[in-house]
Amino acid sequence: MLHTIKARLTLITLCLIWLSNSLLFYYFGNGDWQYFLLLLVFISALAIALTHYLFAPLSEKLLKLEAGLLNFKDNEFSNSLVVNGRDELSQLAELYNEVADKLRIEKQHIYQREMLLDKVIESSPIVMFLVDDDGFFVYSNTATRHLLNDGKPLEGEKFAQLKLQWPESLQLALDHHQDGLFSIEQEGTVDTWHLSRGDFLLNAKKHRLFLLKQMTRELNRQEVAVWKKVIRVISHELNNSLAPISSVTHSGKMIASQIGHDKLVLIFDTIRERVEHLNHFISGYARFAKLPNPRLTQVELPSFIAKLQAQFEFALTDEVPDLSIEIDVSQIEQVLINLIKNAYESGSSKQDVSLGLQVNQAMLTISVKDRGTGMSEQVLTNALIPFYSTKQAGTGLGLALCREIIEAHNGRIALHNRNDGGLAVIIELPLNGDSSR
Repeated sequence: MLHTIKARLTLITLCLIWLSNSLLFYYFGNGDWQYFLLLLVFISALAIALTHYLFAPLSEKLLKLEAGLLNFKDNEFSNSLVVNGRDELSQLAELYNEVADKLRIEKQHIYQREMLLDKVIESSPIVMFLVDDDGFFVYSNTATRHLLNDGKPLEGEKFAQLKLQWPESLQLALDHHQDGLFSIEQEGTVDTWHLSRGDFLLNAKKHRLFLLKQMTRELNRQEVAVWKKVIRVISHELNNSLAPISSVTHSGKMIASQIGHDKLVLIFDTIRERVEHLNHFISGYARFAKLPNPRLTQVELPSFIAKLQAQFEFALTDEVPDLSIEIDVSQIEQVLINLIKNAYESGSSKQDVSLGLQVNQAMLTISVKDRGTGMSEQVLTNALIPFYSTKQAGTGLGLALCREIIEAHNGRIALHNRNDGGLAVIIELPLNGDSSR
């Protein structure tokens, strides 16, 4: 633009010089040639000087405006133009400065929002990855890299090739082209995931976004909530019936004793015994249904383990880490007591019952192992479900209660058969009482 204006002004100057020279020649061409040439040079110089004088400020302002617009083109809005007049170009420079200020503020807001969005996505436990129309990974967050590629970057990798290394159930879910639930079995544990996807255009190119959310804990919580509701309803109805039965039984026994009917007294004693057993049975389920939320406190791990060792015999396979953990002491102690008692009842000798402790990042892993008979695949699948028990007099609440406590601490519990016989129960607990798992 600036070169075009300069060329036009130069052309106008030349035209003015030619016109003035033509007029001078017309009026003074037959006169004194020396006077004519001197006047010609003076008028030409005056025209050139006047053109330069008028064009120099315009040229400077146009150059600055051109540089500013080139900065806009490069998304650079930090420069402002100096305004030193009230002419049209100065007003245009003021408008340029206002636009630059507004664009600079918008750019800062967009940058801050992008930083916040990136932080949220990177710290999210939801697996997110973006694949372009050519089948290459364009983006993946931290959860994706850890789940699908051992923590290594995925950008630039071929989606179809890398997918072959993933669990078969995940491959089938991705190939099914529909959102829904699927399960992944790894290291003896089964996790439920929800897959959703969406298509959109980015830079005029089709992309597909995949979202994987782990639903295991949420489904477990909903399942436990249903069990608790059922238990509360059953307990309420049974207690309403058992209270009058117990009262009538007591009265009947007193009458039978008065009339000396020993057989009838025995019958009433049997009824009373069974009522008491049923009350005890119901109270165990009620305790499960009314399990309070954990009251977290900082506990020194060495003293906590030492207190447990004073009550039960077990071998420590690892040195106890000298650190503190945020837990509900009574609840976690109850979990470990239940697991150690189960290990005793598995057919293992007490000398073969062991407890291991390992710290990995912000998680504490506790393992309780024995050399008993282990569990069948069916028992392993159902062992953590309420009411499921292989013991003749068992209530099926021991391991279910352990799972409820551990998950209330934002942890995980899993059961595995050991290669050389026996069972291993693995517990993962966050050291600070919170976790994004």
